[in-house]
Amino acid sequence: MKSIQLLLMISLLALTGCASMGVGSRPLSELTQNYTNEQSKFLAVDDLVIHYRDEGQGPVLVLLHGVASSLHTWDGWVDELKGSYRIIRLDLPAHGLTGPDPKMERYNIGYMVDKLDKFLNKLGVNKMSLAGNSLGGYISWNYALHRPDRVEKLILLDSAGYPQDMPFIMDFASWPVIGEMSTLMMPRFMVGMNVRAAYGDDSKVDDKLVHRYHDLTLRPGNREGLVNVFRTMKEQSDNPHLGDRVTEIRVPTLLIWGEEDDWVPLDIMERFRRDLANVSVITYEGVGHMPMEELPVQSARDARSFLQTGKIFTLPAATASGD
Repeated sequence: MKSIQLLLMISLLALTGCASMGVGSRPLSELTQNYTNEQSKFLAVDDLVIHYRDEGQGPVLVLLHGVASSLHTWDGWVDELKGSYRIIRLDLPAHGLTGPDPKMERYNIGYMVDKLDKFLNKLGVNKMSLAGNSLGGYISWNYALHRPDRVEKLILLDSAGYPQDMPFIMDFASWPVIGEMSTLMMPRFMVGMNVRAAYGDDSKVDDKLVHRYHDLTLRPGNREGLVNVFRTMKEQSDNPHLGDRVTEIRVPTLLIWGEEDDWVPLDIMERFRRDLANVSVITYEGVGHMPMEELPVQSARDARSFLQTGKIFTLPAATASGD
């Protein structure tokens, strides 16, 4: 199966024009101009300059995006929630405008948790609720274990946390030789395939969205950084002890999941549901790996209901027709 997919990709590469091949990097100054706004700020944490946004008023809500994404994935949530919360979101190391850490070849969970902790220390944030998608969810629940004194509520959206198969495109990019090729060339069509595969309804994926994802992979250093992230994930994907400490989490936790998620499927959600001591669950029919993008209004409202009440509840599957 992998050989067939590889031949398909090689054929598509041969037919794709050079303008969208993603050879070379985009100037950081150009990307900064295109993907920052008046809320964008930069903060040095050790040797890393982190791009973040700090918006709204109220209790602090920290948002962590998924692998190969950026803080922009939360735009819909911010629009819906900034009237009630102070929302802090950041581009994780090796992602977005933050870019890679020059000292790192692997981005293990200890490193990610430490960088988040130092970032929040610099902002003077001592209490928060924390929401994370995919890789960001994995960092979130590990941070809740590391700093249980800080995290008041936890929201995991299609979160990594247990052994599973890697999504093909990430597994593919982590292979020897292929990974090195990916650091030199990142075709836009492959980025588009990746984004569409993450959506339950790929008709919601437009050219502007694909361009944003593609542009930010072309930040200087990001392709090398992302390959290192993929390889770190690959090394952990079959670790039988990956989720052992989930049972230690005591903070109220909401699981938000897309029922059509092929990357982190519902059986992973069920393992979280089984192991978490204080858990609520909402799933969405027809939605994929990124509910905050694909169903922003409904998922944000469900998150707000949980944050305000802290109640433990389980709802039947919702439909995606409301947004």
